[in-house]
Amino acid sequence: MVHGNMASVNLPRLIIAASDSNADMLYATGFRVPDAFLFLEKNGRTSVLLSDLEVDRGRREAKVDEVVPYSEVERKVRGRSKRPPSYGRVAAGYLRSQGVDAVRVPSNFPLGTAVELSKAGVSIKPVTGHFWPQREIKTPDELVALGRSLRMTEAAMQRAFDILRASKIRKNGDLVWAGTALTSERLRTEIESVILREGGVAMNNSIVACGEQACDPHERGHGPLRAHAMIILDIFPRDATSGFFGDLTRTVVRGQASDAQRRMWDICLRAQQRALRQLKPGANGAALQDGIREFFTKSGYPTELRGGRWTGFFHGLGHGLGLEIHEEPRISRTVLSPGQVFTVEPGIYVPGVGGVRHEDVAVVTARGHRMLTSIEKPFEI
Repeated sequence: MVHGNMASVNLPRLIIAASDSNADMLYATGFRVPDAFLFLEKNGRTSVLLSDLEVDRGRREAKVDEVVPYSEVERKVRGRSKRPPSYGRVAAGYLRSQGVDAVRVPSNFPLGTAVELSKAGVSIKPVTGHFWPQREIKTPDELVALGRSLRMTEAAMQRAFDILRASKIRKNGDLVWAGTALTSERLRTEIESVILREGGVAMNNSIVACGEQACDPHERGHGPLRAHAMIILDIFPRDATSGFFGDLTRTVVRGQASDAQRRMWDICLRAQQRALRQLKPGANGAALQDGIREFFTKSGYPTELRGGRWTGFFHGLGHGLGLEIHEEPRISRTVLSPGQVFTVEPGIYVPGVGGVRHEDVAVVTARGHRMLTSIEKPFEI
């Protein structure tokens, strides 16, 4: 049965997922696999069931105590049947062989497999929140991996700056680079080419949003880039080796900014500096978020609906960063502790003027914080 309130502190942990796309599995095994496989931790001992295709590599690379060929377990479960057993039946057979009849699983555990395990007599306890609470506090090695991801992010951002600086302004306000129109799509391709060269995975989701498009924080951007308009550049690659993400945002204008654009950019920067001054152990993240929103309101940028559109500051101040791009905890949902890594990214969005967001990454230290990003913040370029 699937139980939501079973005492679970000592239950074995079970994950069935592809580590290429599941951060909990990658954290547990340190082993990159594109297809789902089984991980079990019981009494501190860890094992994985791997396909024959992955067994040898798993024995070399997986950070587990035992690698078990899936085919061996499948053969035992199948017995004399002519039909191969389902994955859930094989998983249940392996758990029985390990003396396991109740497990903790992540909240995103596959439902079909959970039902099969329950029918086989394995009790399931979904864990809400952190499946691996220790992921929240980054180790020195993890900070090194994050640093590598952030360096490739900064290299890609620098490429965007260089292209925008080299672009020409047509009479109609469109930007031209290397003889042809500079579009969001074209600049995004250049950004992600750098990511690939630096050893990252280009997610094809980098944000290059110009003008009114920048008023929607997750608009990727499309079409011609324009002079004298604010352009949000938000880059978040994944390191192909470690799986750690980088995340960085800058807002620029190619050409001349208006007074309204400059004031909005400056106020947003002041908000980020204010937030960073308060980024230290014991700080209440919810109060920090509320304080920044109040600062924006007093500065003339209230968070409100206007004509059916949100304006002002209507997203979180920042989020954890690691094996997921949006990793727990959010700043607004925690009391800060040493070792936590956060993005700090206040933003202001005003239709008719544009959008601005400043985003950097910092680790909370024993006495305050240490910046993990350092690339310049140009405005007019």
